[in-house]
Amino acid sequence: MSRPPTFTTPACARSRTLRTARGDFAVLDARPGGRGRAAAAEPKGTALLVPGFTGSKEDFIALLQPLTEAGYRVVSVDGRGQYESAGPDEPGAYEQPELARDLLAQAAAVAGEDGGGPVHLMGHSLGGLISRAAVLMDASPFRSLTLMASGPAAVGPAQQKRIHLLRDALANLPMTEVWEAMQALEPPADAEEAAEPGGGATQDRLRERWLRTHPLQLITTGHRLTAEPDRVDELAAVRSLPKQVLSGERDDAWPVPLMDEMAVRLGAFRTVIRGAEHSPNTDRPAETAAALAAFWDRH
Repeated sequence: MSRPPTFTTPACARSRTLRTARGDFAVLDARPGGRGRAAAAEPKGTALLVPGFTGSKEDFIALLQPLTEAGYRVVSVDGRGQYESAGPDEPGAYEQPELARDLLAQAAAVAGEDGGGPVHLMGHSLGGLISRAAVLMDASPFRSLTLMASGPAAVGPAQQKRIHLLRDALANLPMTEVWEAMQALEPPADAEEAAEPGGGATQDRLRERWLRTHPLQLITTGHRLTAEPDRVDELAAVRSLPKQVLSGERDDAWPVPLMDEMAVRLGAFRTVIRGAEHSPNTDRPAETAAALAAFWDRH
């Protein structure tokens, strides 16, 4: 999972509810000039950020300030069943086509608001697969698409094994017990980070996020990560939409050379964030924000 450095909303942003034709979603809404409408400058455009598996809108919290300073309004969203967005007790509600339709509704709602502007779509990991599915349904709401640490098809064998184990646990154990088991398997570096000043508060919020995420959302989207077909050629055929493939230097979900090849197949701009792994948004937020803004500026 992405580990945001903090869950504290920066001064440029506010936590609110985005009302759409497909229901309400919790978002962080960041604007140039700060939280006040009167002080806000006219944005160059709006970026809609879609989190990955086990994640939430807070995964992008370190990007908000630098992206608003670059002139963009940024809306990061909890999808249905993720953290602060409610989700039903129905597995079919979390199938990829439903999540893609949610994303199209979110884009329409954001674009229709004051200062909405053109919508640049960015999906991280699982969020990239959902974003791709939305674009293949209807690309017209979007000015550009960035796939961050998101590959052409299913995740690699090692990650598939981990996801299968997690899905089995979620089907048979309470969320609290699954969390405790996951923490026992965390690398020593992550445990040391949690013990640092302020780390305990972030760890508490990570636990809260896990417990408030619907287990059916995790079970269903986890299956999608292990079974996603290669849809790169379909996406490449959407020639009207500028595309970027962004990743770190290393990735434990999709091999970086596979993302290099995907970018070539898509005719996409390729960006590699030095020193980052599967979550450039938290590993190297300043460099990631600069790369995103530069790509959006060109479109």
